[in-house]
Amino acid sequence: MKEIREKHSLAMRWTHWVNFPILTIMIWSGLLIYWANDEYRITLFGHTFFRFFPEWFYKWLKVPSHLAEGLSFHFFFMWFFTLNGFFYILYTIFSGDWKELVPQKKSFKEALLVVLHDLHIIKIAPPQNKYNAAQRIAYTSIIIMGLGSVLTGLAIYKPVQFNGLVWFFGGYHFARIIHFVLTLGYVFFFIIHIVQVILAGWNNFRSVVSGFEIVQTEPMVTEPILLNTEPNPSETPIEPERQNFLLDTMQEFKNPSEKELDKPDQSNSLH
Repeated sequence: MKEIREKHSLAMRWTHWVNFPILTIMIWSGLLIYWANDEYRITLFGHTFFRFFPEWFYKWLKVPSHLAEGLSFHFFFMWFFTLNGFFYILYTIFSGDWKELVPQKKSFKEALLVVLHDLHIIKIAPPQNKYNAAQRIAYTSIIIMGLGSVLTGLAIYKPVQFNGLVWFFGGYHFARIIHFVLTLGYVFFFIIHIVQVILAGWNNFRSVVSGFEIVQTEPMVTEPILLNTEPNPSETPIEPERQNFLLDTMQEFKNPSEKELDKPDQSNSLH
């Protein structure tokens, strides 16, 4: 038996689908800005093993010579990114949805079981309400990462005006490193999130679009009501005299038609 249930509210779906293109533009414009000073690389004993990013990567995406464009897009859409995230946090607080979102003490243990189940190492799926343990940790981490991106972004954008933030993050260069690492975290989250959506199937994706999901439920089985016709030993039996009195009383309250039926048929009697 199939049943339609509400899963995601309109506010949650709105912030989700608005945030997706905005964050994509922020990552793209951030890459255009990073191209002007791509100083991050993995170096050990004076040897560079990997650069963020190789020259062929920029040429493939046609990134060079777009610094001004990247700055314009980044500084414009950062306000929409901030407002959308701020609205989502307020909604989860006042609606009570944070109870379904914030990880619990058992979430970290159950998250490992979720990963093992997704890798088909174990067959039994961990318990899940609206979100499973891994989703609780991932979605809460994204909120914290978003807050970190906004604060480090302000520290990089206006280091003099927000000198307190610059000091908090350990200086301008370290704030830029944190901002860069958080951006890489979004990219990895995007990849894992899209793979999980594909594995979860159409019903899960449809719930994020429409707000409803189709759930397979067990049909309700009603048991027949059995009437107890056997006498109850605990009940007190009625005395014979009381039984005769009750029968006589019932005869007095009979309808006249019923009384006529009770009279003997005089026509067939012998005189």
